[in-house]
Amino acid sequence: MKIIDADGLVLGRLASIIAKQLLNGNEIVVVNAEKAVVTGTKTSVFSKYKKMRDLSHARSGPHFPRLPDRIIKRTVRGMVPYQTPRGRKAIKNLKVYIGIPKEFENKKSQSIELAYIGAVDQYVELGQVSRYLGAKF
Repeated sequence: MKIIDADGLVLGRLASIIAKQLLNGNEIVVVNAEKAVVTGTKTSVFSKYKKMRDLSHARSGPHFPRLPDRIIKRTVRGMVPYQTPRGRKAIKNLKVYIGIPKEFENKKSQSIELAYIGAVDQYVELGQVSRYLGAKF
């Protein structure tokens, strides 16, 4: 089981690396989901996520999550063939948490160097996006 700290990691890069590892059979736990970042200006990121959230009717779907842990899981799901048995098994091996749960506090977490924010000027934390969408955590 790999524990990944999402603090300061770009959401798309993080999700693609996680998806590849899940399809290889690894179990992955992501902590600090609210500290992952989405690149772009604040207005463009907020409008993009608001548009995805308001895409349909509340009863009929498609349903887009508000909470940062669920947004990360949904992003990874989009990169995995989740309607096949292999993809379904891969998604079940992913656990995402807001903050760091007590069971993982003393365990060593990894970070992914390829997914660091680097020299990007404009970005928004996933926690801010979630609060804009109406999440309370």
